[in-house]
Amino acid sequence: MTDFGEILRNIGEFGLFQKITLIALCFPNFVQTFLFASFVFIQSDPDRHCNTDWILSAAPNLTSEEQLNLTVPREEDGTFSKCEMFVPVSWDIDTIREYRLNETTGCQDGWVYGNMLYKATIVTDFDLVCGQASLVEVIQAMFMAGVLVGSLVFGPFAESFGRKRATQIPAVLLSVFTVTTALCPNVYLYLVSLFLVGFGAGGYRVNSIILSTEWIGMSKRSWGACVTQLFSAIGECVLAGMIYGIRNWRLAQLITAVPLAVLIIYIWFIPESARWLLSRGRKEEAKQLIVKAAAINKHPVSESLLDKVVNHIHQGRNMQNFGLSIFVTQLLYGVFEVPSVLLSMWLLEILGRKILFIATLLIGGVSSILILATNRERHDNIQETDIHTDETGNNWTRKGTN
Repeated sequence: MTDFGEILRNIGEFGLFQKITLIALCFPNFVQTFLFASFVFIQSDPDRHCNTDWILSAAPNLTSEEQLNLTVPREEDGTFSKCEMFVPVSWDIDTIREYRLNETTGCQDGWVYGNMLYKATIVTDFDLVCGQASLVEVIQAMFMAGVLVGSLVFGPFAESFGRKRATQIPAVLLSVFTVTTALCPNVYLYLVSLFLVGFGAGGYRVNSIILSTEWIGMSKRSWGACVTQLFSAIGECVLAGMIYGIRNWRLAQLITAVPLAVLIIYIWFIPESARWLLSRGRKEEAKQLIVKAAAINKHPVSESLLDKVVNHIHQGRNMQNFGLSIFVTQLLYGVFEVPSVLLSMWLLEILGRKILFIATLLIGGVSSILILATNRERHDNIQETDIHTDETGNNWTRKGTN
């Protein structure tokens, strides 16, 4: 019996083919951290005062200090108010100076910002201060909601339509809406656009890791996740330098879109997962990709080995291999699940959720380790002595080496 892992051992578990695929898929993670720039590198409460240029129509030559003294009330500590102004009047400047203004209101014509660490942020561009300050937290939640929904949507999507397609579509969404986010004229369009950026980012990150690791052998499988994190970590370092030099969130977003534009060009040439193709019965497509990978890795694979893998995958998906009727097998699934649910209800009442949750995780973890150990032992035994039947119907035994 042969599985897909043996194919990878023959064509190379982490050869040139896998390395190119992994780097190509991980590269966008280098710039994905830049997507956080617009709502991380901000001054949430910048120095500001209401825009009171209305008074300049009465006295164009007022100094900034005079203008503030006449139009903006002071707080108890003597500083000018950040969120209030005096109600505009149609008086001449001498009357304003003589009688002064007393009635206050919220800022009507925006704000004037000073002592800024950055040239432009979403706070200053969209005036997310005073009554609108809470939108900053909404923006962060909107992005993370997009990531969550993208992960949930494109996970099942990948099972039905393939890892490649589930990586390409998020890549396009990510690229397009990174640009639109930078061009949004108001905060509400920005919220929608940022959600879609998160939607694409969540879908891409999950499926790019899956697609790359399904081509990597077990001995090097951890490289898939680790290289992804490495690219992200380096990206975070570069991001700090970029924001330090640019300090303009719109420009940072547009710069981020440049490498993503390159992504949507080469993403169409990324190979599909041969493992997924085999699970879907698309044998010829899987064979072609395996042969291509073997050629790039300079490890040719025999046609007989390919046929064994295809047959093994087909048999593994056949429920009748349990030795029972498919109807009986389905019935047993339900029969075993009923007492497990009832037992869980009883244990929840006795032990509580915390203890039962921890116990479930421990049992699941130990069971997984035991399954791996059992499968490994069985695999070794199969490699040592494998019985086959030749075309004449005679049995013969092949002694293998590990």
